[in-house]
Order: sequence, then C-alpha cells, then structure tokens
Amino acid sequence: MPETRPDAGSYDPVVLGHRLRHQRRTAGLTLAGLGDLIGRPASYLSQVENGRIEPKLGVLARLASALGCTTADLLDPTPPSRRAALEIDLERLQTGDWRTALDLPEVRAGARLDDDALEAIVGLYAALPGLAVTKTGLANLQAGDRARSANLALRTEMRARDNYFAGIEEVAAEGLAAVGYAGEGPPSEKHLTDLATHYGFTVERVKGMPRTARSVTDTRQRVIYIPQRDDLTVRAARSVILQTLGHFVLEHAETTDFEGYLRQRIESNYFAAAVLVPQDAALGFLESAKADHDLSIEDLKERYYVSYEMAAHRFTNLATAKLDIPVHFLRTDPEGTITKAYENDGIEFPCDPDGALEGARLGRRWGARQAWGGSEILHYQFTSTEAGEFWCVSYIENATERTPYAVTLGCRAGDSRWFRGGETLRRVSVRSDDDLVDPDILERWDGVAWPSAAERSFVLAALPPASQEFTPFPGIDLLNVYRFLDRQAGTD
Repeated sequence: MPETRPDAGSYDPVVLGHRLRHQRRTAGLTLAGLGDLIGRPASYLSQVENGRIEPKLGVLARLASALGCTTADLLDPTPPSRRAALEIDLERLQTGDWRTALDLPEVRAGARLDDDALEAIVGLYAALPGLAVTKTGLANLQAGDRARSANLALRTEMRARDNYFAGIEEVAAEGLAAVGYAGEGPPSEKHLTDLATHYGFTVERVKGMPRTARSVTDTRQRVIYIPQRDDLTVRAARSVILQTLGHFVLEHAETTDFEGYLRQRIESNYFAAAVLVPQDAALGFLESAKADHDLSIEDLKERYYVSYEMAAHRFTNLATAKLDIPVHFLRTDPEGTITKAYENDGIEFPCDPDGALEGARLGRRWGARQAWGGSEILHYQFTSTEAGEFWCVSYIENATERTPYAVTLGCRAGDSRWFRGGETLRRVSVRSDDDLVDPDILERWDGVAWPSAAERSFVLAALPPASQEFTPFPGIDLLNVYRFLDRQAGTD
C-alpha cells in the first residue's frame, strides 16, 4: 500500500520541522546520522526541518522510531520551545508587506542570533499595524506622523507665547495705517482692496476655480484669483484674500517640510485675523466689555463681520497677552472629534499617547458635544474635569450646511465672571469615574446593532487615530446607537 501524507489541515509543516530538529538534537544526532537510520539523505531532512517538504506518514513513523518518540510527538501543533516559537513568528512576520515596504533585509534566525535579539526583532515586527502596506501607503503613514508631530510642536510653542505674535500684529497695523484705516469698527471692502494694491496685488473673482484650492495666485502678474460670489460669500472672501495675501506680506518661501507648511498657515491666518479684527480697536471694545463682565465672542463676531470661529481664534490671540485671561479653544465635528485645539488655561483634552489632539474624541458630556442637543444658539456650561473646573461657550457653525462643526471657547471657572453666560447654572462632570457605562446596555445590543455611518466629505475622517482600535463601524458612536435602540424598544 503506498505511503500517504498526513491530512494537510491537521498539522503545520513549519512547526513539524522545528519539533523534528528539537528531537534530533535531543537525541544527539546529526542530519547525516539520522538520514542513515531511516534511509534518507541529509538534504531531504534539512528541507523537512525547514518546513519546505511535507514527509509521508511512513517517513514520519521511521523518524519517530529512530528518535525514540511517537508520531504524535512530531505532529504536536505547539512549538517545542520558546526559541522555536520566536523563530516561527519571525519567519511568518517577515513574509508580510512591512519588510518589503521598509526595504529591510530578511533576518535568518541562525545560531549567531541570540534569544534577546530575536525577541526584540519579533516584538518590533508584531507591533507594526496589521495592514497590507505599500511603499506609497507607508509614505502616507509616515507623512501623517510627521504632520502630527509638527502640529504638536507648534501647539506647544503657541501655548508658551500665549498664542500672541507681536511681529505679525505690527505688520497688520502698519498695513492698515497705510490704507487709511481710522481704527474704528471693521475694515471696509475698500480698505482690503487698497491693502492688496499696497502690497502690489489685484484680486479677481473667477469661475472654474480648482475645487481643492481656496485661492490661486499668479505671482508673475501679481493677481490673486478667488471663486465668484455664487461660490464664496463676501465674509469668507475677506478671509481668503487676507490669508493668501499674508503669505506674501510675511515673505513666506516655498517649504517642503510639514512644520514649515503648518507654521506658514498659522501665520497667514493670524495676519488675516489681525487685519479683520485690528488689535487696538478690538482691545478697546473687549476691555470695556470685560469691565462690564460681558465679554462675548458673538459680539466680537458681529462687530467685525467675521465668522464665529475667527472671532474665537482672535480672542485667544488677545485674551491672555492683553486681557490676562488664559483660555482654551476647540473645533470639533458632531461626534466630538477634535480638528483644532489650543489651550493655556490648564485644561486637559483627550489625546493620543504622543500628546496629539487631532482625531481624538471628546466624551459626550463636554460642552462641545452637549451643544448639539440643545435648542439655544449659544451653549454655556461649567465642566468638572480631572484638571479642575472650567467654563465654556459653544456655538454650532454652518449649522444648516452639510459640514457643520462646533466652536468652543472656554476658561478656568474663576475667570467665567468676565463673560456673558458666566452665571449659567449648567454644571456637568467629565471625570474619568463619571463615564462608567451600564453593562446591561452593552449586553443587550452588542452584536445585534448594525448602524450605517453618515456620509462624510472624507472617507478617512471616519477612521480612528492609530492609538485606537479599529471597530466594525468606524465613525459610529456605538453607545449612542445602543441608547437609541433602547428608546425604540421602550427599555430606556
């Protein structure tokens, strides 16, 4: 009767090879010596031990007899030692896409590679994300990491300087003086047109702008092109023109690194805000409001004809340096995912292990998330956190459009007396022990609910940061879904 091989699904050739090598060495035999005992060449046994050949049952039986063990000992699916397990893991991990994408040489687990080094290499490979990665994909991941690191470094710098750029304030003030701004109220459309002319540029509204560009500048002809009025409102156009002009006024050069790119964006945006909400005029207005305990971002927005977000940003520029009020700022999507953040008042936002905020999600009790469920235009609340108690006001920007977001400005609870809404009685806690979830709701709906994520402008916006686990429903707040189902079932 011809020899047959074991069932392919019943054993692992690689593990079998390691178990055979372990038994051979335990018996004190060389490959040639074992080959003589069973009538097979050493080269054949070497390929069996390396998992490249699957021996027939008859050969396995003769091997077991020669080694003084059973066939079951050789077919046992567990590696014979920790060293063998590491060697098997290394071989398998190196067959993935990461080694190729990183252009790494293949490491052979020979006798010269000690156990500690082998353990370290396997651990590093195992720590890589479980992704099929290409060189392009790896470059994108590395680029994302560099961007997050650069953003963190700049945020740390902005905190140290209280988000105040004295040099840009001076440049903006000089430009406004050159075009005859008298220092009261918002600069007019003529002021902005004259400012562009002052720096040697003209502005043209055109059709057919690239969808991914907010403006395009012809530096040879010194023309700044922006979308026509049907595609860009007057208020938004004022910001876009000045943000673009800011690059040239501040003498920005082309940059190829993320930190340089982000710094230029921050500086050009700061220039735009400093022109639209001039420091001296705004300070007079804000100091008077502070004296009346009536500071309001809404008033600053209306007085200077800017968006709520720009008014809040501009307030952070002046609040600490000029009004002696440390503050924090947040921009978040409807699920509480942070897209912009700044703080110098001691509040601690959720972040990844490296301290990056972008992509982290606020708990549902934070003011930035509570605002979505309220009926008021402005949502005020005191929030108790591990770092202390803070006050904030949140506003939903673009509430009627496809991409609304919440803008939040806050401060320490003791400084709330300077703000309108500082007397609110709404108080919540976001301390870690207050977010405990009723396990019954998880048991009721885990594995039963199947939500479909709302459409997003960018697919990747639904994905969690690298520090978070991937879930079957990225971008979905499953606890909210479970609570919804409870209400529908009358359980809540």
